[in-house]
Amino acid sequence: MYGWIWRHLPGNAWMKAVISLVLILAVVYMLFQYVFPWAEPLLPFNDVTVDNQ
Repeated sequence: MYGWIWRHLPGNAWMKAVISLVLILAVVYMLFQYVFPWAEPLLPFNDVTVDNQ
């Protein structure tokens, strides 16, 4: 899959590296802005089962 993406990006190796970095940063941004906030209420991190004794 990564080879296919690399072959289809325009430019030389340096330009492909810059475009790849921008694409990675865009994916990380989308995850933090939209996917993780949407999924956070569905995760059981706030379900604490420790009792005070």
